[in-house]
Amino acid sequence: MAGKNSVLDTTMIFAAKYLIYIFCVYLAYTWFAKNEYRQEVLFAGYAALLGLGMNFIITLFYFHPRPFMIPTGTLLIAHVAESSFPSDHATIMISISLMLLAFKDLRRSGAIFFILAFISGLARVYSGLHFPMDMAGSLLIALFSISILLALKKYLIPINRILITYFENIEKKLTKGNLKTS
Repeated sequence: MAGKNSVLDTTMIFAAKYLIYIFCVYLAYTWFAKNEYRQEVLFAGYAALLGLGMNFIITLFYFHPRPFMIPTGTLLIAHVAESSFPSDHATIMISISLMLLAFKDLRRSGAIFFILAFISGLARVYSGLHFPMDMAGSLLIALFSISILLALKKYLIPINRILITYFENIEKKLTKGNLKTS
């Protein structure tokens, strides 16, 4: 279907390239504006990083060409010719959304972000960057990464408390410095 409808193509290109930034903005907003959820933001960040780490290890041992490298389909977004499996974009977005779903207070956000991750994954397939199996692989990696993190939760919470306290101390110093100069 790609290349046949400019409105659909533009929408899919936007979703494939830019929806991931909504995840980053949401996590930054939650970190700075909703202090009580900093623990959850750290876990979401860990999930994304762990998923990316797993992707990196997979690509060291397994290479699968992207659709445009074969060539098949219509490429709508220029991309480096690298391994297609698994999708880093999808892994990040699915990992964050699933981790948010794991926390009761953030389940609604997690559900919304899971839908956005699905749309972005679909758009990346539509745009000729990935195959559907790349998205399925990213889902499995995300599930595995959050399973590991939830199993290690009781060990990570004390580390998170240290990180949060360290950040809050810096924040207080910066705030006091701004108050003195005002």
